[in-house]
Amino acid sequence: MSLLALLYILAAALFIMALKWMSSPATARRGVMAGEVGMLLAVVGTLMRQEVVSYEWIVGGLLVGAAIGVPLAILMPMTHVPQRTAISQACGALASALIGTAEYYRQYPSGFTMGALALEILLGFLTFTASLMAFGKLNEMLPSRPITFKGQNFVNLGLLLAAVGIAVSLIINPNQPMLFPIFVGLAMTFGILLIIPIGGADMPTVIALLNSYAGLSAAAMGFALDNKLLIIAGALDGSSGLILSIIMCRAMNRSFTNVLFGAFGQLQAAAVGGEVKPVRSASPEEAAQILEDARSVIIIPGYGMAVAQAQHKIRELYDALTKKGIDVKFAVHPVAGRMPGHMNVLLAEADVPYDKLVEMDDINPEMGMTDVALIVGANDIVNPAAKNDPTSPIAGMPILDAYKARTVMIIKRGMAAGFAGIDNELYYAPNTLMLFGDAKSFVASLVKELAGGH
Repeated sequence: MSLLALLYILAAALFIMALKWMSSPATARRGVMAGEVGMLLAVVGTLMRQEVVSYEWIVGGLLVGAAIGVPLAILMPMTHVPQRTAISQACGALASALIGTAEYYRQYPSGFTMGALALEILLGFLTFTASLMAFGKLNEMLPSRPITFKGQNFVNLGLLLAAVGIAVSLIINPNQPMLFPIFVGLAMTFGILLIIPIGGADMPTVIALLNSYAGLSAAAMGFALDNKLLIIAGALDGSSGLILSIIMCRAMNRSFTNVLFGAFGQLQAAAVGGEVKPVRSASPEEAAQILEDARSVIIIPGYGMAVAQAQHKIRELYDALTKKGIDVKFAVHPVAGRMPGHMNVLLAEADVPYDKLVEMDDINPEMGMTDVALIVGANDIVNPAAKNDPTSPIAGMPILDAYKARTVMIIKRGMAAGFAGIDNELYYAPNTLMLFGDAKSFVASLVKELAGGH
């Protein structure tokens, strides 16, 4: 066996183990390290395999990339991980698309190779612009609500069909350099129009789906360049992203077509009649007393916790309650936050014990026996309307059954609707107390009160 083959086999094995280990918070760090080592072996092997024209360009690219990537990783707060993920996917997809573009103009390939290049370029450029749009929505540079216009789905379908038509024409006759920029423009425009009608509530699914597109683009590039390791890595990325998208859709009880074309997240019309529902609120002192008297507490984090950067204060609250002999667990909904695993990442950053993070299906049977369900910035994932109102936009979506707890306390700035754009029935339940205020400062007040008010 040659050294190159050995490096590629080791890299492929490390990529597979990285995905396996990253499926659990306890082994996620090991998975990241395995992926990094695998990528290093892949790069070394590729440099051995390909004829290198100039190492100066390669070293220069590594230095420029490191100069951008290292500060980005160190300085970007954990609350902005979804935005960083979106921009990283955009860069990866652009790199794949540009390599495909260079290969096209270098040799005007035909047959299967041109087909692989066309698929790579189509997926690469549409993922690039789509990821930029997702970044804009996540970073609130663009409206998080759906942006729609009449006949939008037909326009999108027309753009996609036109791009596919040009791809077929290029496969039949590759030597059409004037047609190629139109193909690229259609792909990029389709990527933009694909994302703008999708609401912020669906961004976790969108990020996973775009990750799948980027992986499939890389796999197609592997076929075009005859690089087996690239095919393996792209297939792993594409399939894992697709599986994750399916899991996210199931967690919301929705289909791909509904996510991509349903414009979910538009503000719903207010109920007729102007009914004013009573809301009970509590001060930090009152909330702390309720927590202190409890035997079991389930903390439910949401995007509001991420915005307030309250995860470290939540850890302090966990420590304060645990010292008093109170059983504390964290209920994590699959689509809480703005990306898959968002809450897990934030709580792990605050060193919350992994065994205290419990998935929805496992924690729901315990809700009815829990003294206090403390909701920190979550909204739609605890809204009973998903079960009680068949006409609700979130009807059928699996939720955390917080309403079953003896006492529900919700930390929230105000009564604003979540990304689904609907009122939350839980706010008005007789066993609910609203704790109005910034999550970080309110939790800090709770910790202070539990420590004796000093």
